[in-house]
Amino acid sequence: MVEARDLFEAHLTVTDLDEAIRFYRDLLGMRLAHVLDTGQAAFFWIGSPGNAMLGLWVAGSSPMKIVSHVAFRVGLDDVLAAPRALRSAGITPLGFDGEPTDLPDVLAWMPAAAVYFRDPSGHLLEYIAMLPHQPCADYGVLPWRMWEQMRDTAAV
Repeated sequence: MVEARDLFEAHLTVTDLDEAIRFYRDLLGMRLAHVLDTGQAAFFWIGSPGNAMLGLWVAGSSPMKIVSHVAFRVGLDDVLAAPRALRSAGITPLGFDGEPTDLPDVLAWMPAAAVYFRDPSGHLLEYIAMLPHQPCADYGVLPWRMWEQMRDTAAV
C-alpha cells in the first residue's frame, strides 16, 4: 500500500461563494488560486503554491447543510496571537468546548495548542501548533494557562 505523507487538500461546501472568498482571502489571508468559470467553486493555496489546497464548493441555500472541520497548521506564536487577530477581524475565537476564548486550549494527548473559529457557512476551523513536549493523554484538553503551570512545575 502507498503510505500517505501529508494531506494535500480539503473541500468544504459554502452557501455564498463570494462571501466565502472574502472570508478566506481577506480575513484569513489565504491566497486565491482559482475560481471555476461556472462560479461554483474556488480554490485557495495554504502556504506556498503547490503545498496544500482548500476547495470551496457552492451547495446552495438548502436548510440541509453539512458542517465540517478543518485544521490549519501554524506556528505556536500564531496560535497564541490568534484570538486577538481573529477578534480584530470580527471573528469570535473559540475554545475546544465552543465557548469564546482569549487563549488556546491544549490537546494534551498530542500535545498541541489550538484555537477554533467558524467561517460564514458554519464550518469549524482551527489553528493548531504541535508542542515539543511528551504526550499526556491522561490530561485531556486543558486551558493554555493550566498547561503552562503544569509545564513550569515539570509535570509535562
